[in-house]
Amino acid sequence: MSDTSLAVDAWEALFRAQVSVLRILGTDFPVGDISFNEYDVLFNLSRQPDRSARIRDLNKQLLLTQPSVSRLLDRLAARGLVRKQPDPLDGRGTIVRLTEEGYERFRAVALKHVGSIRSVVGSGLDPEELQELARLCDKLRASAAKHR
Repeated sequence: MSDTSLAVDAWEALFRAQVSVLRILGTDFPVGDISFNEYDVLFNLSRQPDRSARIRDLNKQLLLTQPSVSRLLDRLAARGLVRKQPDPLDGRGTIVRLTEEGYERFRAVALKHVGSIRSVVGSGLDPEELQELARLCDKLRASAAKHR
């Protein structure tokens, strides 16, 4: 099998696994408080130093387009879940910070969501396979970043 065929087969397997898992996690997601996309923003901010990031850097972590992220952040700010402020080092940039209320709302949803993740992802692979999957995905993301 050629390198191209191997790459295409690996991509198809990864893509189809992702779609299958996301469909289940989307169905099981605890809706009502925050949406799946809002959760993704709050999750990414929760993992940053000081729970804040420049919008430009946050955009790189999300699957939404830049205009969609801007509108989503405006809605989250209006609800008091994030706070937007000018970047003190670069007036052209904006920093988004997760508020305490936003962090508490994120944690409440995350505690429910992690059960679905454990059930869907954790039941399909043993601990060593989960570690290997994480390692391979990190390696693939790093490689893809070089192609931007």
